[in-house]
Amino acid sequence: MTVASQFPTEKAQRDYALVCRAREEGDQRAYADLMRMYREPIYLMLLKMTNDPTEADDLTIEAFGKAFASLHLYTPTHAFSTWLFSIATNNCVDFIRKKRLQTIYLDDLRTRSDDELYEYPIPSNDDNPEEEIIKEQRVQLLREMVQQLKPRYRRLVELRYFDELSYEEIAQELDMPLGTVKTQLFRARDLLHNILASKKELL
Repeated sequence: MTVASQFPTEKAQRDYALVCRAREEGDQRAYADLMRMYREPIYLMLLKMTNDPTEADDLTIEAFGKAFASLHLYTPTHAFSTWLFSIATNNCVDFIRKKRLQTIYLDDLRTRSDDELYEYPIPSNDDNPEEEIIKEQRVQLLREMVQQLKPRYRRLVELRYFDELSYEEIAQELDMPLGTVKTQLFRARDLLHNILASKKELL
């Protein structure tokens, strides 16, 4: 079966050709082209789902990271765009679900029954030993990739994801305009995911 018969539209054929170049040849331009074409529509979809520009921004990059690291699993039974949007949607749904589970309101912690105060147990966010090992491995992989960035990008990523500072706190820490912090962090994440794609490993 030819590519043309699998994908009747020129857009789908073009995407599949880029996917093949990316995963079979490690072509960084192909990765960049795919991200350039779909970054904005993915971001807009996630913005509607989260109603938060910062979360939508982070989830957009995360979706591309997961897709690029899993290109070897992609099969041309569906268009690449369909596959990519599915990854982005599922990842966002998981994020929203986890966020809701971790949000506990004080009023929900207790209720009265038979004139006695019943305390609801607060769910533990602790990982089991296996999850801890996996998390440590992922953190170590991320740190190794961050070390490959230029110092200005490395510092931004460390403050944002290791020290967990807000954009505003980073701007104050580095004495930089807020817009510059956001722009350079976006670029740093692009570079990280290019490194990730070349490693063919999931964070």
